[in-house]
Order: sequence, then C-alpha cells, then structure tokens
Amino acid sequence: MVACTRGVNDSAGFESWRQKVWGSQAVRSLGARFLPLLDGEWMEVAPEDLPLLLDEILLLRAHLEMISAAVGVRPREIGDRLDNIEAATRRARRIGAGVLIR
Repeated sequence: MVACTRGVNDSAGFESWRQKVWGSQAVRSLGARFLPLLDGEWMEVAPEDLPLLLDEILLLRAHLEMISAAVGVRPREIGDRLDNIEAATRRARRIGAGVLIR
C-alpha cells in the first residue's frame, strides 16, 4: 500500500476533515464509498479498486461547490486535497500497489 511518498504532499486534509469533509452528509449523499471511510478509520483501497477511487474523486470534483457550501471549506482547499489523493492513486497504479490513508 502507498501511504506517502518522500518529497510529495500526500495530505488528505486536516484531522478534523475526516468527519467535517470526507465523512459529511454532502459527500455521502453523492454515493462516495471510499473517502467516507476516513470518518473514524483508515481508508485502504486495493489495487483492483483504484479505478473506482479515481471515479469517486471525479464525482467529488464535479460537486465541489455543493460540498464546499455544505461543509464550510473553500472549494479550492477541497480540490487541492483531491489533487493529492488523485496523485497518490495514480502513483500506486503505476507500481501495482494500493492506497492507504491513515
């Protein structure tokens, strides 16, 4: 599993984002299944599920304004964290690994 890469920002957000953003009703209402796992535990995505995680990232990007309004975090901040998660996911795919966010 890929947890972090030296010299790369892999942050998925502040600790408070586990509930406030990723576990929010706004994110859950979109059908997100991976990032809401961060609300209370680690998110571990197996290599074969990485395409689904990338789809989830695209889904959240398409609804950034709605999520932002619901959770009180600027869209750019959420987008930056999604960029980090997407980059980690793409690196993991290249090497045949999964993604772990703790």
